[in-house]
Amino acid sequence: MEEIRIIDLKESILADNDADAEKLRSELDEQGTYYINVMSSPGSGKTSTILRLIEELRCRYKIGVLEADIDGDVDTRTMLDAGVASVQLHTGGMCHLDADMSRQGLKEVGSEDLDLVILENVGNLVCPAEFDTGAHMNLVILSVPEGDDKPLKYPLMFQEADVVVVNKIDAMEVFDFNPERFKSNIASCCPDTEMFMVSAATGDGMHALAEWISAKMKEKKGE
Repeated sequence: MEEIRIIDLKESILADNDADAEKLRSELDEQGTYYINVMSSPGSGKTSTILRLIEELRCRYKIGVLEADIDGDVDTRTMLDAGVASVQLHTGGMCHLDADMSRQGLKEVGSEDLDLVILENVGNLVCPAEFDTGAHMNLVILSVPEGDDKPLKYPLMFQEADVVVVNKIDAMEVFDFNPERFKSNIASCCPDTEMFMVSAATGDGMHALAEWISAKMKEKKGE
């Protein structure tokens, strides 16, 4: 009897995407564009955090935004109303963005003329962590109402993060969120990850985050 051949499609898809992501990063390096992938669950404050970052950075950099959603254009309209170059990416039911989707969005937003492009990935703490978008930085947002145990429940998302931003600290007293316990949970799965405590609503902590990102951009360009 002939032996059954088994092909691991997921492994093949991820390997192909990883290679494409490396190629995309090289293309962005050549044109001098820095690309940040923002991931979080729905309602964590991705859009408001990105807007605050842009307020801090737009005097120094030309910035564009890619808004990825299964459907709808609410966040893109918010960006455009704020005067930010923005493109809506509909994933057609897919719960993540990959490198080729990023490339299409970057072309449409005109990344060759931008210093920084920020991707607001599809909202969930599972699928986006598995696919390399070609970004130079993965920024993960966790909001205080979600709880301090999420690094233990969704370790891959936090392991893939270069920086974790805890948003809505202005609501800390209302929810059962222990900052020290959260830091311990982060340390248990990804001890080298940077972390910032912010409030996109009040602006607290946003300047420090923006300066850290700016330093990473300069470091990438060898400045």
